This record gives sequence, C-alpha cells and structure tokens, in this order.
Amino acid sequence: MKDILVIGGGGFVGSAIVKGLINKDVIVTVAGRSHYPHIEKLGVTCFKGDIADPTFVDTICRNVDTVFHVAAKAGIWGSWSEYEAANVTGTKNVVQACLKHKVERLVYTSTPSVVFNKENIINGDETLDYSDAFLCNYAKSKAIAEKFVLDHNSGALKTCAIRPHLIWGPHDPHLIPRVVERARQGKLKIVGDGTNKVDITYIDNVAHAHILAAKELAHEARCAGKAYFIGQEEPVVLWQWINELLKDVSVVEISKKVNFRLAYLVGGLLELIYKGLKIESEPQMTRFLAYQLSHSHYFSHHNAFTDFGYEPLVTLEEGKKKLLEWLKE
Repeated sequence: MKDILVIGGGGFVGSAIVKGLINKDVIVTVAGRSHYPHIEKLGVTCFKGDIADPTFVDTICRNVDTVFHVAAKAGIWGSWSEYEAANVTGTKNVVQACLKHKVERLVYTSTPSVVFNKENIINGDETLDYSDAFLCNYAKSKAIAEKFVLDHNSGALKTCAIRPHLIWGPHDPHLIPRVVERARQGKLKIVGDGTNKVDITYIDNVAHAHILAAKELAHEARCAGKAYFIGQEEPVVLWQWINELLKDVSVVEISKKVNFRLAYLVGGLLELIYKGLKIESEPQMTRFLAYQLSHSHYFSHHNAFTDFGYEPLVTLEEGKKKLLEWLKE
C-alpha cells in the first residue's frame, strides 16, 4: 500500500483510520461531504463532494492503490431514498470507479445489522445469512452495499468488509454522548430484563482491523471476498456497562424498566406517526431500537484473528479510561 484514499475520512471511524495510516510511510487522501480542518492539520489533502455523484467518485479514485470506504448515512431513521443514495448508489459508484482506475484493494466499513434477524445472536459468526426482514433502512441499505462490494471481489480488485459493533471512544459524536444526555434528562429506561449481552468496539480497534485487512489484501489476501465481525475481547452486559459508565460521570444510574413488547409496540406506533406527519427527527423509540436494546447480539472474532491477525489493541478497561478522560473534559 502506498497511495491510499479514505472516503469518509473526516468522520469518527474515518479519522481514526487516517491517524493510523499517516505514520506508515504512505500517502493518504481523504474525501467527504465537508471540509475537515482536524484532518487537514495532519497534512492530509481533503476533497469535498458527494459519493452519490459518480463524477466526483471517478475523480477521487484516480492514482490510488487502496480505498477505505467508510462513508455512510448512519442512524436508524430516515427515508429510503436518502439511505439508498448515500449507502447503495454511493457504494456502487466507489466500486465501479475502483475497477475503472485499477485500484487494487477496497476495504468496506459495514455493520452487524446486516444479519440482524429479530433473534438473540450468541457468538454468531460469518455464516449468518443476511436478514430478509429489515426494521430500518440503514441496515437494509448496508446489506445491499456490502453484498455488492463482496460480489465484485476479483483478482483485479480485492475487497473485504469489516463489521464493527457499537463503536465507542473519545470524540464519539453519536452513541455515548446521546446515552449520557438522555440518562441525565431522565429519558432513558432499561428495555427488557437488562441482562442482554452485546459486542462493543473501541474506536482504535476498529481502525486497526481495517488497516490489518488492507495489508492482508495486499499480501496473501485470505480475507478477499469476505466479511468479518470485530469487537472487544469479550461482550458486555449492556445495561450494566451503561450504568457503570453513568456512575463514573456522576449521572444517576438507570433503574426503571420497560418490557420489550411494550417498547416494540410504542416504537411501531411512533414510526407510523412520524411517517404520517413527515417528521424528520428520530423517534425516541423504534422497533429496531427496541430489539437492539433488549436482545443479545455478540459475535465470534475468530475468523478476523485467523485471516488477518485481528486482536484488540485497546482493552475494555483501557478504552473506558480514555473515554472517561474525554467525557470529563
């Protein structure tokens, strides 16, 4: 790897990948929807544009040998047209531009949500099928995009997909700040019995897995054409971990509970109301969220270890310490 493009390199995951690359004697370029001063300060050239525009994608994919495609419309609420444009059309544009310009490697950032099947997932592995009943447009669009990337693996363009789960750490713009703020406002309740286990993935470990996969694609390519779950050394009991975090930042721990069926029904009702009234903001509860907050979903990382040597660089304990330092700032 010498000339590398990180699409979405100004975001949470993208920035971590860029920082992990810049000291490795490679040339890194970033593309995204905005200007990123924090990335430009690192001496990295940034191109601003929309990956749903094939002309823009064609331009940025020239003269590079490796692409990390991290850009996506995230979240669990929004119209299908928005998710399709960003996650499906954008990804197809990236793949086609890579093929046109003879890019050798493409690492795609996916999500475990592509296999979510409304059941507990206990130590699941990559043999799990794609879901056939998606409860949010994000998961559906990412599944279509991931499949497109992997289907286009070839000798000319080696591809793989990384599926990090519940990414957290300093500078997290979404997950942890939202949880803490909702708890502080008294708007957060335990969904289900509070014993469900989930994978969480510290941000530096996510970047590490992406870079390891790209290096493997450049050598033996054992990961070519495959998707991989990654996470920490072990899953956590979700609500116990959240309460421990809240205690550490002096926020009252959550004790009130709502059963899954009620949360699911409320989520479905809110979805109907928000769609009917064309409310763009995200409902406080959705059917997908009810499942995610009440069910176990954690995965085996054995294949990622076997095929490209993934192990967490940062432990749960170390990551939490760094997160708390950032939160307390």
